[in-house]
Amino acid sequence: MLKQRVITASILFVLFLAALFGLPTLGWQILVLAVVGQGAVEWARLSGLNGRAATVYWLLALAMMAGMVWFDRNIAIELQTWLHMVWYVLAVLLWVFVVPAWLIAGWRPQNAWLMGTVGWVVLLPTGLAMLDLRAFSPWLLLFVMTVVMVADISAYFTGRRFGKNKLAPAISPGKTWEGVIGAMIGVTVYVIVAGWASGLYKQYPIFPSVIIAGWWWVALAVIGDLFESAVKRQAGVKDSGALLPGHGGLLDRIDALTSTLPFAGIALILQRLE
Repeated sequence: MLKQRVITASILFVLFLAALFGLPTLGWQILVLAVVGQGAVEWARLSGLNGRAATVYWLLALAMMAGMVWFDRNIAIELQTWLHMVWYVLAVLLWVFVVPAWLIAGWRPQNAWLMGTVGWVVLLPTGLAMLDLRAFSPWLLLFVMTVVMVADISAYFTGRRFGKNKLAPAISPGKTWEGVIGAMIGVTVYVIVAGWASGLYKQYPIFPSVIIAGWWWVALAVIGDLFESAVKRQAGVKDSGALLPGHGGLLDRIDALTSTLPFAGIALILQRLE
């Protein structure tokens, strides 16, 4: 199982790098639409939407994402900024306030379209962030995503080796506090190495804040991972799909990104507005 996970993850990473640095803007937009569309297909299943309702759901998700891409190509930058800000703020409210309360209270909403609406707030800001961060710099998007990747890998191996204290046994029995600590350490080492290699360490007032942001990223990634686990548990399934051998569905692979990328997107917008 581990070998299959490693092979799939390696192939995906190579393909992602080729797309990130090789695709033209339109090609990248189409890729993001595909990611949002597949994510919506899987979320429909987790929400309990079936048949025609599921088709309507993911088509609406695609239409909203495509509409935002169209607006970005045809309206003034100021209007683009505020449209994106609305979606990012919704995502921040979801991940900072709603999801933690959801997990603590053990909510199990039975309304499929309510769950579907939550899925739009999960997926659409993630797609927007993939567009915005890549447009600013492919290297920025790569850095943000690799921080999450390093956290995931560090948590996995540290948890397997040292994990004893369960993080949230009722939601995801395999996750431990030792894994979270391992993720923190792994991200700290990665940020230090990346900062040294890029010269960011020379900007002393900025570099420590990047390390702290990395820890915040780990916390957000854990929340995103736990939330998808809770949604899958409610749906009574182990994986969100069977698209990726060894990983399950697309949502199983990007769950931590859905809770982190929107924060990078809103940070980028706020930096531009200064």
